[in-house]
Amino acid sequence: MKKVCKSAVLRFLSLRYYGFVMPRFMLTDEYWSKLSTIFSQIKIYNKPNLRLVVEGMLYRIRVGCPWRDLPTEFGEWNSMFKKFNAWSIQGKWLKIFQLVMQDPDMEWLFIDGSYVRAHQHSTGAVGGGPEAIGKSRGR
Repeated sequence: MKKVCKSAVLRFLSLRYYGFVMPRFMLTDEYWSKLSTIFSQIKIYNKPNLRLVVEGMLYRIRVGCPWRDLPTEFGEWNSMFKKFNAWSIQGKWLKIFQLVMQDPDMEWLFIDGSYVRAHQHSTGAVGGGPEAIGKSRGR
């Protein structure tokens, strides 16, 4: 029986259901140039596979998969985990985020639902009459 690559199956399924192949890479050349200058400031040197390693780390954070389930296109999962862990222990990720926040482009904004508070009665229980949310009732 022929062994099928997991990433090939994912590509096939995304092409079949969505009509296009979902991109794995999220860093454009513009973003990478900004990040590479930040990396040089905090003494992360531009090695030949650095962009691929960072893409793999971002993919893992975005998807939430275990390190062992990273696609092989990003490289060895164990070396990527060790580098991510070392950067975390040395505080390099914190410095990266602080430097990125100094010049935000506001293209992507995320709100984590676990921090957004709502009143206990805003759960959508059945009410007495029609509600006009966001419209004036003329009173």
